[in-house]
Amino acid sequence: MKIKVKREKLIKAVKSLQGIEVVLESSDDAKEALNLILARPGLFKSTEAGKLKDIHVTSVQEYKTSAVDYEVMFLLEFLFEDQVTLEIKVAVIKELQEFFDKL
Repeated sequence: MKIKVKREKLIKAVKSLQGIEVVLESSDDAKEALNLILARPGLFKSTEAGKLKDIHVTSVQEYKTSAVDYEVMFLLEFLFEDQVTLEIKVAVIKELQEFFDKL
């Protein structure tokens, strides 16, 4: 499963949780920022988040009106342990997405 997160949301999340303002120029930068966010204790309410093995990050540019007016987004692909139910996957992803929506 994948979700899209705006670059600015990742930057705000790291700033609010870690107190540093990061620059995200690539998917590797976004992955490091995401690891800083996920390392924060208490981010997830459920204990099911421990079944999340990894998150792959891909950079995407969405063009609004022209070739010079674009927004950088990151696709987060969630990889879970084997035998994790769809309901658990949705719950974990929803918690993370709600966190970003609060920013």
